[in-house]
Amino acid sequence: MAPSNKFNVGIIGYGLSAKVFQIPFVALTDSLVLHSIVQRSPSPGNSAPEDHPSVKHFTSIEPMLEDPEVDVIIISTPPNTHFETARDALRNGKHVLVEKPFVPTSAQAEELSALAAEKKRVLCVYQNRRWDSDFLTVKKLLREDTLGRIVEFETHFDRFRLEKPTTWKGQLGMDQAGGVLYDLGTHLLDQVYVLFGIPSSVSAKFLNQREGRIVTGGSDESEQPDSISAVLTYADTGLLVHVRISVVSVETKQPRFRIRGTKGSYQKSFLDPQEDQLRGGMAATDAQFGKEDESRYGRLCYVTEDGKIEEKVYPTVEPETYTKIFEGFAKALETGNKEDIPVPASQAVKVLRIIEALQESAKTGRDVTP
Repeated sequence: MAPSNKFNVGIIGYGLSAKVFQIPFVALTDSLVLHSIVQRSPSPGNSAPEDHPSVKHFTSIEPMLEDPEVDVIIISTPPNTHFETARDALRNGKHVLVEKPFVPTSAQAEELSALAAEKKRVLCVYQNRRWDSDFLTVKKLLREDTLGRIVEFETHFDRFRLEKPTTWKGQLGMDQAGGVLYDLGTHLLDQVYVLFGIPSSVSAKFLNQREGRIVTGGSDESEQPDSISAVLTYADTGLLVHVRISVVSVETKQPRFRIRGTKGSYQKSFLDPQEDQLRGGMAATDAQFGKEDESRYGRLCYVTEDGKIEEKVYPTVEPETYTKIFEGFAKALETGNKEDIPVPASQAVKVLRIIEALQESAKTGRDVTP
């Protein structure tokens, strides 16, 4: 065990997520200490022992879970391994941070949430895009009632990717938390849940845009989607939320948000820059990290006091950056308070229920209540 104000962190997996999104941020969080890494098969040019010679290294999971010096486990492996690994880590008395997508089903998420409560351990899901600056800008607009009552909310994750991924993202089916709905849809649906809660009903079409087919999302590989078009209905307010993911979007400015309200509308293109900056080698300590060029700001249309409609550039808020999820996680470790967990498993349960309802709708062609 680490000193009382420090928590030793063991990371399972050594892919892009661990290297780019987790290890650098553990290093920036005062109360977290990188203690050990599991990498099954280190190789020249891809070796945790070479990159981090001062920490302990394992080639299998069990010795790390049994190590009494490890306080926290970060799971950074493909999603079909998350449930069993998180369960075993909790049973061994470890706090756990799980990369998204969390687990394949809401039932599994509920089981892990209950186990964490039983063991009095912190269980958090790595939904880092809650700290995208464009999403924080949307939260600000809604919080300040700039747009009035929202009647239509459109959220996109569109790209031009005609080649199917060769990694697990293109190999695992939805029954294993693979595919576009879990990979990208989890981000969009989590943000929608944060803003509006659980919808009263959902409907979805699953698409294979690369081949030009409507698919059902069934277990056969040919029925797995690469694109999603979904509508979430909030009957109590009349709000419709459109969730769209496309791999055939030939745009120089990919759409991100389009929001319509009784007092104004907001449109935003381009994804938050943090992922590309990190992939490109920028450190999270760089003064420009998370900051967006003014040319990428969104546009706000609003009704003036005399009833005219005017338009202006609406600056993206100053970035809080992905350091916030680690700071929040560390605070929860220190306090033990459920309220301090930045993305509790109980919220992931609800997002997974939305995902499961979308799958049912795509199969049956009916509206489904989550």
